[in-house]
Amino acid sequence: MSRPKIRLEQVTVRYVNGAGTRWMRRDGAEHGERIILSDIDLEIHAGEFVSFLGHSGCGKSTLLKIIAGFLKPDGGSVWIDDERVEGPQSSHVFIFQEGALFPWLTIIDNVSLALRAVRNQGERLSKAREYLELVALEGVEHHYPYMLSGGMRQRAEIARALAAQPDVLLMDEPFSGLDQLTRLNLREELLYLHVMLPSTTILFVTHDIDESLQLSNRLVILGEPPAQVKCCRTIRIPHPRTLTTPELGELRSLIHHHLGVHSSL
Repeated sequence: MSRPKIRLEQVTVRYVNGAGTRWMRRDGAEHGERIILSDIDLEIHAGEFVSFLGHSGCGKSTLLKIIAGFLKPDGGSVWIDDERVEGPQSSHVFIFQEGALFPWLTIIDNVSLALRAVRNQGERLSKAREYLELVALEGVEHHYPYMLSGGMRQRAEIARALAAQPDVLLMDEPFSGLDQLTRLNLREELLYLHVMLPSTTILFVTHDIDESLQLSNRLVILGEPPAQVKCCRTIRIPHPRTLTTPELGELRSLIHHHLGVHSSL
């Protein structure tokens, strides 16, 4: 098997209490701190679409930001292409839950930021329009972010991310706060874009089980803090997937079980 694209080794994160104090208990552990992630080991291969699931507060978003280089773990390390992650990289693009479009720039100017290497302005704008067309945003390129709906702003975020031609794309609940129909449309677009960029590795944090089942090549479920990998399952069913298939139904029940939901849903 090929070497992993991303490798997590014993990643641990601790949060200190609000007073910022720590003291030793008799058993040697530090009181006044909370372990969020505990000794996370994980390997992810190039081109995988991996979804992270778990209860709120289990450290999913924290883990994603550590992989991106925005946060440093208290213990352990993250390696991408056999190089230790010490900070953010231009080839690793992060789409935040709350959005990160610059409000003072038009949509096309936001996307053009990812194309700074293209020196010719006309060519740069032409490429930006191509990416906006990929996410069905033609005709609104001269609008400002506040003029667009939440779903359209997320499309613009994805267009800007794709314009950067990322090696690794990290998405932290990018569809949260959107209505169900918009989420379904964006799922379809994300699948289409992943087919177009098969070498891009996508890491996706979500609370939506069906979303993870439809999109992912692999599911990673984190337990309650101090969180470890509770379950890691590969999904070999080809796209497009129907959630009513027996295989996905069994996997959904397994996920519910791991998340502590034992009634039939």
